Amino acid sequence: MLTPSRGLLATALVATLLAGCAMQPGSVDRLPDDDPARLLEQAAQQAPEQAARTRLEAADILARQGQTTQALEIATDIDDSRLEGRDLTHWALLLADLGQREEDPWAVIQATQRLDELDLGREEALGLREQLGLALLEVDEPRAAAEALLAVQAATDEVSLNDPIWRSLGRLDGGELSTLGREGDELTRGWVALAERVRSSGGDIQRLFARLDDWRERNPRHPAARQVPAELLALRELRGLEVRHVAVLLPESGPLARVAGAIADGMRTRHRDALGSGASGVQLSFLDASRGDLAALYREAENRGAQVVVGPLDKEQVTELESRDSVPLPTLALNYGHGERNRAEGLFQFGLSAEDEARQAARRAWGDGHRRAALLVPDNDWGRRVGEAFWDEWNGQGGEVSNAVRYNPGAPATESTRRAIASPRPDMLFLLGLPDYARQVPPTLDYYDASQLPVYATSHLFEGRLNPQLDHDLDDVQFLDIPWQIPDAAVGGVDALPFSDSYRQLREEEDSTLFRLRAMGVDAYELALRLPQFQALPDSELFGATGTLRAGEDGRIQRQLPWARFLNGVPQPILIPGIFGDDRAP
Repeated sequence: MLTPSRGLLATALVATLLAGCAMQPGSVDRLPDDDPARLLEQAAQQAPEQAARTRLEAADILARQGQTTQALEIATDIDDSRLEGRDLTHWALLLADLGQREEDPWAVIQATQRLDELDLGREEALGLREQLGLALLEVDEPRAAAEALLAVQAATDEVSLNDPIWRSLGRLDGGELSTLGREGDELTRGWVALAERVRSSGGDIQRLFARLDDWRERNPRHPAARQVPAELLALRELRGLEVRHVAVLLPESGPLARVAGAIADGMRTRHRDALGSGASGVQLSFLDASRGDLAALYREAENRGAQVVVGPLDKEQVTELESRDSVPLPTLALNYGHGERNRAEGLFQFGLSAEDEARQAARRAWGDGHRRAALLVPDNDWGRRVGEAFWDEWNGQGGEVSNAVRYNPGAPATESTRRAIASPRPDMLFLLGLPDYARQVPPTLDYYDASQLPVYATSHLFEGRLNPQLDHDLDDVQFLDIPWQIPDAAVGGVDALPFSDSYRQLREEEDSTLFRLRAMGVDAYELALRLPQFQALPDSELFGATGTLRAGEDGRIQRQLPWARFLNGVPQPILIPGIFGDDRAP
């Protein structure tokens, strides 16, 4: 977990704990031996207000004894609505400190929900707000994180906040970034202008630093001009290593030819648009991956002067590559291998993985406060893989699976849905299904008096074209999808989409079934240009057509997708739950 740049929070906590040793008479019935177990027993017999103070005392003792895990558990469960004044401040600082030490950002967020009510001095309050911003960044709430950290920097002019601020801005989509700039102060507008210039450089390092130098000349007193974020400085080492030639290994015949063609369409479209916008010239060489072995394809790529390879698409070929120690050229494979991990140095893997969506759905549902899930997945290999991905992530969070139902995609959804919500009744449902099947599930839930059960689904239930008459049956279902499929819900409209010019051209294609693959091709092109950056800076991200993309430790690209909710049959944005009292998703 990220730690605050200064010791303001620690100073406040020490002062409060020292004050706690001399609390007002009668505020807590202290026991001579300061035994936390006896204090907890005592709290069980006390009125709510006194019990909260007694539990706070027990958590305090355990924290000072170094038993931080137990202390955090007790402090988290304290009903802070029963605390006020010094006790409330003591609880908030203690819980925030324990959350930081135990790497539990949600505890820090919980501790700061009543931040304005705490009896803190200016410096201590800023320290706590800084820790809140860092915790929000950890739980992938970049907009809230940016706002919290920018507020601290506006009050302190502290350049040590530059790196986390830059990380939070890097995770915002174009619409969120523009809104932040419109609504923010001069400091925020400067940060947004810098982020937009960097994004528009299109992976061209020389172009990026020319724009950075121009921005610094215009904003000499800005914190980021006085101390450039470390991530940007590190990119200087990549000067001269810009990618100018990409070899693309895709099959021109065989069962994958149609998929490969859609990906190639996306790459070519993005390539043309980038050249048209003034970006430095990049050469694409397409090699037929259905002919010759991988060694021959790499030799051909090297002979043509390629610096980076995109492909292969075939899963078996990707599996062969990931079992090696390294690959001849930095490579972005367009599928994931069978191995649990990618072992090959220089190999990245990128695809539209349904398993990734399932894992993200599990994290979202857990963050929304759900603990008992039901699964409804098709009875085939696809359903098994995606269901297991959700199950593993859900169990890892600590969740319980009440029912896991595999359904026949060709049968009505009535019986399978009934079984999924049977006793013990879940508090959420994970749904994997294509549109025709998925549309049957919410009406069935209504029939079985479960209309309020939250449903979380993958992108597969949405055809990608607005069809309110049919999709009305999906109202209130939450699902995630690539930004290009839900522009209004994801970023507030087409103009704010990444690579919007390419979007408009590819969206006009008659065959909408391959649209996601064309979007994947656009991102594959952009990732290829950034492979040296992803190798040098593992935390690098790309806000792309298929989501916010970042590389895992083993080089597999992870996608963070936006969420939407059907309202009157149309995907609409939903609020981020649980932050500063925002409405929770039902």
